[in-house]
Amino acid sequence: MGIPGDLVEGLQELGIITPTEVQEKTIPFLIKNGGDFCAQAQTGTGKTAAFGLPLLTKIDSRKPVIQGLVIAPTRELAKQIGKHLFRYTKYAKEKIFIEVLAGGEPMERQISNLKRPTHIIVATPGRLIDLIKKKALSLVDVKHLVLDEADEMLSMGFKKDLVTIFGLTRGRRSTWLFSATFPDSIQSLVKGAMPGVPETIKIDKAHVVNQNIDHRFAVCGKDEKNEFLAEFLHKRGDERGLIFVRTKAGAITLGRQMEKLGFAVDVIQGDLSQRERDKVMRGFKNQKTQILIATDVAARGIDVEGLSFVIHYQLPEQLEYYTHRSGRTARAGKKGTSIALIDPRERKKIGRFEEDLGVTFTEIS
Repeated sequence: MGIPGDLVEGLQELGIITPTEVQEKTIPFLIKNGGDFCAQAQTGTGKTAAFGLPLLTKIDSRKPVIQGLVIAPTRELAKQIGKHLFRYTKYAKEKIFIEVLAGGEPMERQISNLKRPTHIIVATPGRLIDLIKKKALSLVDVKHLVLDEADEMLSMGFKKDLVTIFGLTRGRRSTWLFSATFPDSIQSLVKGAMPGVPETIKIDKAHVVNQNIDHRFAVCGKDEKNEFLAEFLHKRGDERGLIFVRTKAGAITLGRQMEKLGFAVDVIQGDLSQRERDKVMRGFKNQKTQILIATDVAARGIDVEGLSFVIHYQLPEQLEYYTHRSGRTARAGKKGTSIALIDPRERKKIGRFEEDLGVTFTEIS
């Protein structure tokens, strides 16, 4: 696919051998051509490697200036991207320096880190703009701009910041945009960021869901869900997993209820400070807690190995969130289970999910 051998060595150590569809369609074009590019692809399709590997090949490590800029909607996703890029370069012949700039970390430390040679920045829009205002960095040498989960950034109100970033990177050679959906607002963003007609690919939704996930659903009344959860978790013994809810208040309430039932749970939701979020994630990764209860936005970027199951306490509003949630299990070739708890009126939704995602749900009786 044109990926240099030293990067392939890093991929092999991570167990990344066979490219996903988005990687197969994206990497050769971005390495060889590298021009403006749009990809419509859901979370969990391998997008980070799809843009990350070509971006690494474009960096001239002899020049100690910022040449690549990746923008992500949330601090968790920014950190995850930075971590992956770092891992890909483990055996790189030329050292490439990557810095993650996101909220929740002391700005003074980030300003200090930026005084070192830096080749690639991974940032959330707000923190990047704040640091530019403090003259902590310049984007004048950026040649390649990547927007990951662009639709999410627009829905979170970052359009003004993105337009500012476009203006500060006028000397760039290319813009690479990845988005799960392409509403009119994204089309408008593309026109503003890319002067010509970009190369565009679309990944069929039916090919984005991990085939190692067993999809099930149980019909439960509102008052029966906790009883179902308790019975399911007792049967699963020491196995670990995630429970998704729609709202912050719902996550907190469910956490208290599960604790009363004797389960080792913790909650991650949007009102937590970065220090609190990091503490929750450390506890979960170190297996001090068996179950993590999460809201969709708070869970973006969660990457924990060895999770056996995901439970949708409520179905998500958007289809791509189901893919994102379910993709937290069955990682690295393992098998996993995704269970949706629905009320009788939601049976039609299960049918729509089956049709749109190309999966089959089994009812738990």
